[in-house]
Amino acid sequence: MSGTRPSTYAEKRSSGVAGFGDRGSGASVASRPRMSDGAGIFRADATKASDPKISSRYAEATHKRSTSGHPNLRSANSSFEERERRTEKVQVTTRETLTTRTRSPQRRSTITEKSRAADGPKQRGPEPRPREARQETPVPDKPHPPPWEPEATLLPHTTAPLACRISIPPLASAAPQGLQPKPLHELSLDAQEAVIIEDLLFVFMGFEGQYIRFAKGYNPFEERDRLSGPQWRILPGLDPSLHDLTQSMLRMASHYTALETFVDVQSRDEFGSVNHALCASIRKLLQEYLVMVAQLETQFLSNDSFTLHVLNVHVSPTSHMMAQLYALAHELLKRNALLDDETDESSDSNDDFDHILEQLREGGELVPGNMTGKKICKGGVVLGVITKRLESMSGDPAARATLTSLLRDASRPYMAMLNEWLHHGGINDPHSEFLIKEQRSIRRERLEQDYTDEYWERRYTIRDHDVPPQLEGVKDKVLLAGKYLNVVRECGGVDVSLQVKDVPTSFDDNHFLDNVNNAYAHANESLMHLLLTSHGLPARLQSLKHYFFLDPSDYFSYFLELGASELRKPVKSVNTGKLQSLLDLVLRQPGSVVSLDPFKEDVKVEMNEITLTKSLQRVVNITGIEQGETLQPLSSNQLPESDKNANGFTSLQLDYAVPFPVSLVISRKTVWRYQALFRYLLSLRYLESQLSTTWQTHTSGFVWSYKSSARSLEIWKRRVWTLRARMLVFVQQLLYFCTAEVIEPNWQNLMARLRRNDGGRDQDGTPNGSTGVTRTVDELMQDHVDFLDTCLKECMLTNSKLLRIHSKLMQTCTVFATYTNWLSRELEKADPDLSGTTKPPNMTADQWRHFQTIRTQKATTTSHPGQDPNSSALQPAAAAADGTAGGRGTGGDEARIAELFDVMRKWETNFSRHLQILLDALNHYAATETVVLLSLCARLSTANQGTEYAGMRGEEDGVA
Repeated sequence: MSGTRPSTYAEKRSSGVAGFGDRGSGASVASRPRMSDGAGIFRADATKASDPKISSRYAEATHKRSTSGHPNLRSANSSFEERERRTEKVQVTTRETLTTRTRSPQRRSTITEKSRAADGPKQRGPEPRPREARQETPVPDKPHPPPWEPEATLLPHTTAPLACRISIPPLASAAPQGLQPKPLHELSLDAQEAVIIEDLLFVFMGFEGQYIRFAKGYNPFEERDRLSGPQWRILPGLDPSLHDLTQSMLRMASHYTALETFVDVQSRDEFGSVNHALCASIRKLLQEYLVMVAQLETQFLSNDSFTLHVLNVHVSPTSHMMAQLYALAHELLKRNALLDDETDESSDSNDDFDHILEQLREGGELVPGNMTGKKICKGGVVLGVITKRLESMSGDPAARATLTSLLRDASRPYMAMLNEWLHHGGINDPHSEFLIKEQRSIRRERLEQDYTDEYWERRYTIRDHDVPPQLEGVKDKVLLAGKYLNVVRECGGVDVSLQVKDVPTSFDDNHFLDNVNNAYAHANESLMHLLLTSHGLPARLQSLKHYFFLDPSDYFSYFLELGASELRKPVKSVNTGKLQSLLDLVLRQPGSVVSLDPFKEDVKVEMNEITLTKSLQRVVNITGIEQGETLQPLSSNQLPESDKNANGFTSLQLDYAVPFPVSLVISRKTVWRYQALFRYLLSLRYLESQLSTTWQTHTSGFVWSYKSSARSLEIWKRRVWTLRARMLVFVQQLLYFCTAEVIEPNWQNLMARLRRNDGGRDQDGTPNGSTGVTRTVDELMQDHVDFLDTCLKECMLTNSKLLRIHSKLMQTCTVFATYTNWLSRELEKADPDLSGTTKPPNMTADQWRHFQTIRTQKATTTSHPGQDPNSSALQPAAAAADGTAGGRGTGGDEARIAELFDVMRKWETNFSRHLQILLDALNHYAATETVVLLSLCARLSTANQGTEYAGMRGEEDGVA
């Protein structure tokens, strides 16, 4: 019977298809009780494919995926398609159980009888064969396998709104054996090509096919594996010519899966709006990619000439585009450390800790994306990566077009933030990806205590590592434009609701740089106009000059006279409120220049217990501060001690209240410089007044004007007058130098720079190539600080050595002026003409009576002058001389005169020596730092001429 089967099969094949179809159907029904439904279909397909003619028709029917062709192939093919549809339905539904539809024996017998009745006697012959087959393999011998019930679930919600939320389908290798396809080696070449094309259409969308599956090392449930892209394996048995072509197209499928996962990951909230825009742009390209796959499927179903080679030709351009997208995504993922090993991410816990602290200092939050030690690649860094790849791929037109489109789309949110900053002075940056960083904790209300210009320097700063390449050359302009406009906006000078039109929306716009330059010019002009006109900055600076540089000083001399009694008290006993009232009274005095000053209400009186020298020494001894750090306050044991002998004159200090936004230019840092210069000039003025009082005593005092009969006393008087004159010359020349040769010329230069707004021309009239306002606000602020720094430097207040020498000279002069009364009493005791009770022969009677009256008044009001407000090396010597003179009341006059000569010699030596050291130091610093000190050196040299220290260059002079 088996020998005659092929001829019968061929005869029935040539005679008609109805009988063969029924026979095939009957064979399929007979075989289904022995195996699973899918296995029965594959068994029937194998029977049909045993004949070459039927195999070719089967391949044709499978390739066309249509109902044309032989009815027998239609039934087999439809059964195969029905099985596939059921499998796909399990994968995409939320929960569905795969059931095997096996006909019951009753229904099977009914169908068999109907088929027999329809076929007649022709179908009764082979009827015993299926029955024998059923007897050979009874059903109870093999138990039914457990049903396969894959489920689809919803994934947890993420911060990426458009991320896929359907669970990943199970692997094809986990399917039961009954659902496994027919081996490839049993299919013809055409059939292999058909099934491989069909599998490729599924694989292109990231799903496994019948014969193309994930490699064994790939785990689709791991995000890291999906981001890298799956590796594919083809089941064995495929023809080599088809295998190589298929393998080359699988790279595009890997790229698609990786890009799909990349879009889901980078769309999370912590990656920023630029990454979100980039993912949206990539998502559009992936949508076009899926449209192409659908078009390829249509061609596969309808076109007989659609082969694997034709498929490769169609996907080649798209494959190139996907490779470019994959390379870009891979680089971004590497920068985000999403593709590194686990050990690399946690290699250094200190870096993680430092990064978290940096995030907190910047005002960031500890969101999951910021908890990692590595910074997230977002904002300008993403644009920089795209730009760099665009430059490297400029020779590839297709890649250049793709990357240009990505850059255009990704830069749109960044440009929106840039335009908001440039035209409104605001920052709308919820993900900290803009090149300008704002520290909201630094507010303008703290400007009154801001001695480091923190508001202006650190409120808005540049993220140097996050600047896009397109903004690298103009980042400073971008920063200043927004800072200027932000100040104007806080003063109500910017309409935030006004929408700026015709601004570029992406980096490829031709007007991109023009937009930045125009916004910078407009912001600078707006703030400059606001400062110079609305808030009167020049008048403010002129007011500061009146009060802090004592120009003019008529009102201040009057103030010192009125408050002399209060200012002579110890600093802790001074009534500041009383002094403030006296200052207000003086400032409103008619006839004074400052009475017309509109800002006189802003001047306040303060007391600083720390001496000027100690305060300046603390500043000049600072070695350096790291960038971004602030000067830390000293601890209690590091604070400079206040001078115990300080009085109101040495501690007097003025303060000045400045409103916003003028406080940006006249900040607390600049006000401190004004105060240092004021205290220095005040100390010189006060010392000059003390020496002037000494001069009055020497000229009007009877003991000094009387010509004694003792020649040695007259010589001693001339030495006292000479030393007083030298000290007065020193103080006056120093005061004149600081005011007339340092402050006034630099002040005039500052005012000239402030007025320089001549439409693009310098002071000499030559055009400088710029338009509009030639001075920027930052340049104005820097000019103001430079003016004050220059004044401090040329007034010798920034050099520690000059400060020490100058301090010793000032102390010597102060002690000399303080001990004038003591010298007068000692002179009276040492003069034999005045110490006796009888009238000297060279004195008239009127002079004697006047002297007796003065002596009587002094006797009632005598107090010991030992309260010296300034310590000096001469104080012990003077105190010793005083004690010796008091103890030698009955001694000879010659011993007392010798003691006075000894005290005077020490004062002369101390003053002359330190003055010469100062002159040597001035010569040195005039040659190395600033030449303006040469004029001071020439002026002060006259105070030391004729002394033994003139021109001395000893080693001991190098130490102050």
